[in-house]
Amino acid sequence: MFAEIITIGDELLIGQVVDTNSAWMGRELNRVGIEVVRVTSVRDRKEEILDAVDSALRRVSLVLLTGGLGPTKDDITKQTLCEYFGTRLVFSEDVFQQIQRVLAGRVPMNELNRSQAYVPQDAVILPNRVGSAPVIWFGKEGNVLVSMPGVPQEMTTVMTEEVIPRLRERFSTDFILHRSFMVKNYPESVLAEKLQTWEELLPHCIKLAYLPKPGWMRLRLTARGGQKQELSRLLDEEGKKLKAILGEDLYADQELAPEVLLGEVLTEKGWTVATAESCTGGHIAARITSVAGSSAYFRGSIVAYANQVKEDLLGVLPETLEKYGAVSRQTVIEMVKGAMNALKTDCALATSGIAGPTGGTPDKPVGNVWIAVACKNEIFTFLQQGDRGREMNIERACNKALIMLSEALE
Repeated sequence: MFAEIITIGDELLIGQVVDTNSAWMGRELNRVGIEVVRVTSVRDRKEEILDAVDSALRRVSLVLLTGGLGPTKDDITKQTLCEYFGTRLVFSEDVFQQIQRVLAGRVPMNELNRSQAYVPQDAVILPNRVGSAPVIWFGKEGNVLVSMPGVPQEMTTVMTEEVIPRLRERFSTDFILHRSFMVKNYPESVLAEKLQTWEELLPHCIKLAYLPKPGWMRLRLTARGGQKQELSRLLDEEGKKLKAILGEDLYADQELAPEVLLGEVLTEKGWTVATAESCTGGHIAARITSVAGSSAYFRGSIVAYANQVKEDLLGVLPETLEKYGAVSRQTVIEMVKGAMNALKTDCALATSGIAGPTGGTPDKPVGNVWIAVACKNEIFTFLQQGDRGREMNIERACNKALIMLSEALE
C-alpha cells in the first residue's frame, strides 16, 4: 500500500514555514502499513495543484493533501479539486454549524468564514472538531484523495480521529516493522564495509538503512510482509547477528538519543551529573534537560566561555591556561573536576575547543575540541578533530561527550 503527500502553499517553498506535516504523516501511516513513496510541495497555483494531483493518482492508491483550505483568496484547493473531479461547491449547513462552534467566542463570523462551509458536492466531508477548514475525502476508481488543513494541530487531529481509521477499514495492508540500533565509533562507509556480508544475506523481506548522525550512526532494519510474528522473529534474529558483529560498538538496540541513554544510566545508578561547557555554549546541558525527569540527576551547568570564568567558577589554574591554552587536555581535566566540585555531583563532562569559523591556529585548527568526562575519581579525555562547520562541530562534540559519559558510567 503506497501513498503520496502533496503540501500546498507558497510559504513552504520560500522557506517561511517548515513542512513538519509530511514527517508526521509518514511516520503514522507507516505504523498502519502504508508507505509514503513521495512528498511534493507546490505553490498556491491551480495548474500546479492539478498537475501534482493527477500525477500522484496515476502512481498510488492514496493521495493526502494539506493546505489551501482557509478563508482567504489564496486558498484555492477546494475549487481546484472540484475542477479535477468534475463537481461543484455547495453550501453545507452541517459544516457551517461546525464552523460556528469552533469560532464561537474567538473570531467573529463574516463572509470569509462562511465561505468555508462551501464544500465539493461529490465528496465525503469528515469532521474537523478543532478547526474551521473542512476535511474532504474523494474516491476515484478505487483510489482515495484526502484534502486536509495545513495547520499542524488540525491535520494531526483529523488524521488520528478520522482519516487513519477510515483508511484501515478501506485498505488491506501488509505489516511494516522496524528495529533501530545505535552504533558508535564508525564512519558510514567503514560500517557499511564491515556489515557487507551480513547485509547481503538478509532475508528478502528485510532492508537495512544507514542514518548517520554527527558522532554516531543509527541503523534501521525494516521488515514488510503479511505475518507479523514471523517478521518480528526475523528481526530479532538479525539483531542478534548484528550485536555479534559489532560488540560494544552497538551501544543501544533501540532508537535512543545519547541524552536519553545517559539519563537511563544515571537513573539506574542514582548518580548526578553537571556540565562545564566552553565551545558548546550550554548545548549539552540543553540536551540533557530536554529529557523528561532529568531533574532527578542533572544539577546544573557552568558555561565558561571566557578564561576568567574558567578560573573563577571552575578553578582552572592560570598557569594551566598560560602554558597549555584553553583548548587543551589539561584545561578540560581541570574544568570537569571543577564542575564536580562546584555542583557537588558524582560525574561531569567538559568541553573546550574552536568551533569556528575563525579562531584556529596551525597548532589548534578549527574543529579541535577537547572533551573530558569524569566518574567519581576516573577521568577520560578525547580530542575531536576535523572542521565540518560551526554547527556540526558543536553537534559532534555534544554527541561524543554524552556517549563518552554513558560508556564511562557503564
